[in-house]
Amino acid sequence: MKPLANGFCFGEGPRWFEGLLWFSDMLDEAVHTVTLSGAVTTLPLPGHTPSGLGFRPDGSLLIVSAEDRQVLRYDGETVTPVADLANTVPANLGDMVVDDAGRAYIGSQAFEGGVIVRLDPDDAVTVVAKDLDFPNGMVITPDRRTLIVAESIGRRLTSYTIDEAGALHDRRVFADGLDGPPDGIALDAQGAVWTSMTLAHQFERITLGGTVTHRIDIGERAAIACTLGGPERRTLFLLSSADAYPERLKGTRLCQLDTVTVDVPGAGLP
Repeated sequence: MKPLANGFCFGEGPRWFEGLLWFSDMLDEAVHTVTLSGAVTTLPLPGHTPSGLGFRPDGSLLIVSAEDRQVLRYDGETVTPVADLANTVPANLGDMVVDDAGRAYIGSQAFEGGVIVRLDPDDAVTVVAKDLDFPNGMVITPDRRTLIVAESIGRRLTSYTIDEAGALHDRRVFADGLDGPPDGIALDAQGAVWTSMTLAHQFERITLGGTVTHRIDIGERAAIACTLGGPERRTLFLLSSADAYPERLKGTRLCQLDTVTVDVPGAGLP
């Protein structure tokens, strides 16, 4: 494991796009980019708590603002609100994945009764999954037919079939009885999921059915989120913090970004 950058407050939602690692700093009200050499740039978002990130086909960045339950759009110059989900969801927003059609799947992180909403390119909003135990990281398979979501409180990974209209069906378990609450996740070309196990202080690679093939121990730190990117998508980016609970970290700069080179490249979305 190699350090890439540090000095952040609470990093979430890492995404690889156009040669940069993008991620949210929820408590510092900003989105950062980091190059493979560790150079950092910052997009300030005063008054917002950014979480999930995703890119539409036109290259614009969608940003989930967790506490005010909004979705923002950054076009490279300005940030504008595109959807207010406050009257649609039962709890604060969390992670997000955006498909090739520009449809964004966004989790609302209720401990029980969590939902996933779909934000369409015309900014229409539809609830597409219910009764989740704190939905968190999400990925879409390379054939674009399956969405996998981490249920943190449920300590499981759950799969849905995506139909042609973008609705979710056929809920089923990808893996359960996990070592810790899963948070941010990434998918590789063999169909395995890399996930952060926040309270277990490690990142794990898990295959369908629940077999753990790899573990990356990070000591006493809390594993928050991961993604696959870099050359050939063989770089696993790891965000970790000194604590799993953001409210304890306000005003600190203890979040760090590390990398690991993996054998199996990333696949699917994001």
